[in-house]
Amino acid sequence: MDSYAEPVATLGDRLTAAREGAGLQIEALAEELGLRPETLEGWEVDQAEPTATLMGRIAAVTGVSLVWLLTGEGAGPKDTTAGAALRAELRELRRVLAEAVAQVDRLEEALGHG
Repeated sequence: MDSYAEPVATLGDRLTAAREGAGLQIEALAEELGLRPETLEGWEVDQAEPTATLMGRIAAVTGVSLVWLLTGEGAGPKDTTAGAALRAELRELRRVLAEAVAQVDRLEEALGHG
């Protein structure tokens, strides 16, 4: 099974992998797309999603297929074992972080601070 296919990886994970696979920093890809880096960061952590037009441009700039960006199937970034391991670790860290944020929100709400 492809580790970037649904439901293992999110669109944000694939956006990150495509950008990193192309050797681009967030700032460089954002500039190429005419965006603020914060917008791209939001997409990479799944807070929002790019439009279809921007998805096509991201695929073209990073050298991955649009189908791969959307589904994880097909031509993705050139992958190395080290890169795959780091991305897996990053996915796990994002999962743990999301759980921690949810727990903080629940605690703040229970204490009347939310």
